[in-house]
Amino acid sequence: MGRGKIEIKRIENSTNRQVTFSKRRSGLLKKAYELSVLCDAEVAVIIYSSRGKLYEYASKSVNRTIDRYKKSCSKERKREESLDLNTKHWEIEVNKLRQQIDMIKNQKRNLEGENISLLSIKDLKHLEILLERSLLNVRSKKEELLRQEIEAIQKREHVLLVENQFLHGK
Repeated sequence: MGRGKIEIKRIENSTNRQVTFSKRRSGLLKKAYELSVLCDAEVAVIIYSSRGKLYEYASKSVNRTIDRYKKSCSKERKREESLDLNTKHWEIEVNKLRQQIDMIKNQKRNLEGENISLLSIKDLKHLEILLERSLLNVRSKKEELLRQEIEAIQKREHVLLVENQFLHGK
């Protein structure tokens, strides 16, 4: 049968607190030793009592383990900083793209004549220039298609004339 759970709170009686500290410290150091032996783990435990006395255990060396920990934290911090910079870069890019999308949507609305009453003189002039350019492009394309169609009709006419002459020649 297992032990009952005890409430974890500060022990007020200093003697009882010191006895509990000693027992638990020994148990903690024993568990650290067992972990290092059973799992071949590098373990370091540093404990300061309420009176300021130092207790420590290390499977290798406390200083070596602390140095290794500091290096690991430094690498992790650099990796996180790199990720933060990368994240900020992409957030800026996303914001730029959203602004471009908004600008293009506004231009589309303007070209379609929506909200035209809200435009300033400058915006209306810009819209007029865009529409004139678009109209020139449409006319140019229309003229090109008409030329191609005329050429195709003329070729067809020529073929029909040749066929007609051939048929009359018989």
